[in-house]
This record gives sequence, C-alpha cells and structure tokens, in this order.
Amino acid sequence: MTDEQRPSRRRLPAGDIARVSVFAALIAVLGLPGTLNVFGDVVPITLQTLGVMLAGAILGTWRSALAVAVLLVLVAAGLPLLAGGRGGLGVFAGPSAGFLIGWLPGAALTGWIVERGGRAPGTMRMLAACLAGGVGVVYLCGIPVQALVTGLPLGKTALLSAGFLPGDLIKAVLATIVARGTQRAYPDAIPAVHRERLRAGGR
Repeated sequence: MTDEQRPSRRRLPAGDIARVSVFAALIAVLGLPGTLNVFGDVVPITLQTLGVMLAGAILGTWRSALAVAVLLVLVAAGLPLLAGGRGGLGVFAGPSAGFLIGWLPGAALTGWIVERGGRAPGTMRMLAACLAGGVGVVYLCGIPVQALVTGLPLGKTALLSAGFLPGDLIKAVLATIVARGTQRAYPDAIPAVHRERLRAGGR
C-alpha cells in the first residue's frame, strides 16, 4: 500500500498538545493554596474550578475537556494534583467525586458556549458560559453524588453546596476578566478563531 493509499489520520497539532498540557498543569497548580471547608460540608472549596472555567473559555469545547481529562487520569494514577494533595482512585469514590467528574462536561459546555460567540464572544456570553459550565454543570453532577455517598437528603446536600456559590460567582467573574484580556491580547486564543485556523490548515 502506497502512502497515497493509506487512510489519513488526523493528528493533534503540537500547539494544541502544549495548550492542553498547560491548562491541565494550571488546574493542578490552582490546587496548591489548599482547601477550605465551610458550614460543615465534607466537599472542600478550592481554586481549581477557576482553572476549569479558564480552560473552557480559552481552549474551547474539546481541548478544554481533554485538559481536564488529562488531569483526572493523572489523579487516578495516584498523583496528588487535587487541592490538599489528594490523588488516587479513592477520590473518585468520595463525596467530591461528582464535582470532579463534572469538571469535564463543565469545561466542555463553557467552551461550547464561548465558541457560539464566533470571533468576538462578548463579556456577558463568556460570563454566562463560566456560570453555566463551571458552576451549573459541576453542581448538577456533584450534588447528587455527594448525597448518595454521604447518605444526606438531596435538599440538604444542595443547601450545603450553596455555600460554594459566592466563591464560584467570584471565580466566574475572574475567569471572564482573564479570558477576555487574554483574547484581546492574543486573538488566536479565541476558540472560534483557532478552529477556523485548523480548518484552513494552520496551527
């Protein structure tokens, strides 16, 4: 079979591999300040959801999901990359498991909403994306799993999780500001622009 006859395989561009790696590392680094438990909730507050929002807003749908997936695989392999130095398969059986898994669709939805804004996603769109993906989806995945693991009623678990809201709202605003600043300084960081370049054969 000649080279021309072999089916072509789409490879991940080197630039995208670097960006995915950087954001996986960023989410891990945001866990260094540690954790904070409020109102007796066993699920801690961390800065890592800020990284998830930033990944979605800057990388777009599939690259942000891949960055989160890389981090979660490394965590499952035992690396202490979660806030508080947590790692290993055990974290996926604990009260915060649903929130961790929710990072993946949360980042993807954030990116998807930003991508729908085209080459100039507005500030309000980006804020809405961070709130929908980085807060809404993560809560939808996390609260039921926390209730199941802890044995608490769903309503009480949701009430405990409401303690996260003020901090998560601040993270969404910060993520929007940082992402907007990044995209203004580097227009290729806009997900829709990057996607167009890939289709045109650029990197």
